[in-house]
Amino acid sequence: MIKLSNVSKIVRSGTADLKILDDVSLTISTGEFVAVTGASGSGKSTLLGLIAGLDAATEGEIVVDEENLTSASEERLAAIRSKKIGFVFQSFHLIPSLTALENILIPMEIAGHPNSRERAKTLLESVDLAERGHHYPHELSGGEQQRVAIARAFANSPKILLADEPTGNLDSKNGAHIFELMVGLHEKHDVTLVLVTHDEHLAGRASRRIVLSDGKIVEEQRGGIE
Repeated sequence: MIKLSNVSKIVRSGTADLKILDDVSLTISTGEFVAVTGASGSGKSTLLGLIAGLDAATEGEIVVDEENLTSASEERLAAIRSKKIGFVFQSFHLIPSLTALENILIPMEIAGHPNSRERAKTLLESVDLAERGHHYPHELSGGEQQRVAIARAFANSPKILLADEPTGNLDSKNGAHIFELMVGLHEKHDVTLVLVTHDEHLAGRASRRIVLSDGKIVEEQRGGIE
């Protein structure tokens, strides 16, 4: 499903090159739940961005669902993200001028999804927001906004869900609810879930944990959802 081969990411910092990811090789199987942990600056979010095709590797090869992202055009990368990848950010990234329902509708309308409004309503129900579809983001709590973001991420039935600290801006109760929603959708739809998190408890629920340090994979642990 996801394969990184000798991937490095180097950026220019002042007069020096900064290696954010350093010769990372990694395979994630279809339907697997993998947590990526490590200290701030270890390369976790960069790794997720590369898998999503939001950024380009400096070296190495990235293959997602038999699509080589390394050689793909920007147009093809956009199509892959639209059809195959859902992304949940820490800061929600909802469109403020659209209602909750409309935020979920947008990716389906772009993709020409049939019966998009009915599906958007079903997705709202799946995250316990059936009565909040007409509300704008500023009228929703942080936890509710993140639930809308999760519903939006599942709009086009992606094979892969990438989540970058999705509970980081939430209190413990809302964070736990968001996590359980993602895990439930991952299990129900057999979606590959890659979660970047600082939360040791959440990471321990994954089937596998990958630990990054200074851009390198320094540890892998097998676990399981309790």
